[in-house]
Amino acid sequence: MRIAVGIEYDGSGFAGWQSQQGLRTVQQLLEDALGAVAAQPVSLIAAGRTDAGVHARAQVAHFDTDAERSARGWLLGCNTELPPDVSLAWAQPVPAHFHARYCAEERIYRYLILNRTARSALHAARATWVTRALDAPAMREAAALLLGEHDFSAFRSAECQARSPVRRLTRLSVARRGDWVLIEAAANAFLHHMVRNIAGLLIAVGKGDESPAWARSVLEGRDRTRGAATAPAAGLYLWEIRYPAAFGLPAPGPELGWSADQL
Repeated sequence: MRIAVGIEYDGSGFAGWQSQQGLRTVQQLLEDALGAVAAQPVSLIAAGRTDAGVHARAQVAHFDTDAERSARGWLLGCNTELPPDVSLAWAQPVPAHFHARYCAEERIYRYLILNRTARSALHAARATWVTRALDAPAMREAAALLLGEHDFSAFRSAECQARSPVRRLTRLSVARRGDWVLIEAAANAFLHHMVRNIAGLLIAVGKGDESPAWARSVLEGRDRTRGAATAPAAGLYLWEIRYPAAFGLPAPGPELGWSADQL
């Protein structure tokens, strides 16, 4: 039986999603917890591998098992085994051809910025703090120049293992409410550090260090060294992954203070 699970986690205490010897990772904790419920080893395949410090509201993964448990049994049993900073949001059987990574049609990330002079004690590891005033309209102007299908070599890390740098960016929005600035990016897939590198560029534009037109110059240059510094991991959230409706996977629900109209 193939089971799909929805996962949320605060990434600040993890060395990322992927299991690494001697390090605390989301994948390893989940495989241990699900394995305890299944009474047999479990191997997870995720929709995407988040880096150290990156959070997730709606990571999706799947695993195969011979263990027969109800969806409620997987959910409650696994969460009993997990620490407070990671949990299952749902679990359900899926067809054998479902694949958490390859069946995903769209991935959505959000990057959260606290833009004020004073640092935040409550959001220290959950948002990026920028003290200089950010010009959100200028950031939106720059963002518009990155939309569409392009070679995003200028926004991929040196460690990126993707075979092609071409991605289709379908949405890149910038919204402000009070001291908060929210960047939302949607694409068929992302390169390693792509969202954080885009956020770094938009922050540089917002500060007035560069003009909005610089975004097009960096994109067309296809040279990572010509771009801005990579934005910190703390502000990044894997927000949603969309699959064909035929799979019937639950949609992530709204969270207090996080809906688009509130920001």
